[in-house]
Amino acid sequence: MIQLKNVYKQLGNNPVLQGVSFEVKEGKTYVIIGRSGTGKSVTLKNIVGLLKPDEGEVVVLQEKVHELLPRQFYELRKNIGLLFQSGALINWMNVEENVALPLWEHENLSAARIKEIVKEKLALVDLEGVEHLMPSSLSGGMKKRVGLARAIVRDPKIILYDEPTSGLDPVMSNQINELILSLQKKLNVTSICVTHDMNSAYMIADSIGMLYEGKIIEEGSPQEIKNSSNPIVQQFIQGKTTGPLTQNIK
Repeated sequence: MIQLKNVYKQLGNNPVLQGVSFEVKEGKTYVIIGRSGTGKSVTLKNIVGLLKPDEGEVVVLQEKVHELLPRQFYELRKNIGLLFQSGALINWMNVEENVALPLWEHENLSAARIKEIVKEKLALVDLEGVEHLMPSSLSGGMKKRVGLARAIVRDPKIILYDEPTSGLDPVMSNQINELILSLQKKLNVTSICVTHDMNSAYMIADSIGMLYEGKIIEEGSPQEIKNSSNPIVQQFIQGKTTGPLTQNIK
């Protein structure tokens, strides 16, 4: 479903991605771990075409994203939902209007049908009867779930999650993780999640890749990553969030 092949990306004078390669099979969840500033979000932006690689290939649904014409790119993006780190709700729209926005913009549906779809998607994320609420009255966890309802409102084949548990307490983080698992099963979506939250990574991932100095330095199942002999991986998963992660990498 998704392949990155030796992707390089530099932002200004800063080399961010330096040969990133991985692939995600249909219906699976691939989690990218790594410290802040290692290029996790830049990787997502290359997948959705917000950035183009300087070198390498980004292939989504057998299409080379970076080579598509605008019309082709538009068609491909219909198959991708994105949950932003903050939820990215529009403050002057209520919950129903936020979730419905992609349908208004891209689908030719009646107002009644749009209202019905919005209600269905909110139910999938365990939010019912909140359509009239404004973003300012929502908790952090509710904002994430409304953002997720919007991400799935057009039934995408792929969902990308940017730090889905960031800023949430452990109880709410666990609820978001359970929701991600539930949607994977109910919708059979293929997912990529970027996170520094190892509890989340272990819970939702089919496979995990660690991004370090612009490359995926280790991949494996949650159990394989947990038991990795790579000192950089071990320093990260044990919570070393300041100071250098050190290892001689060939």
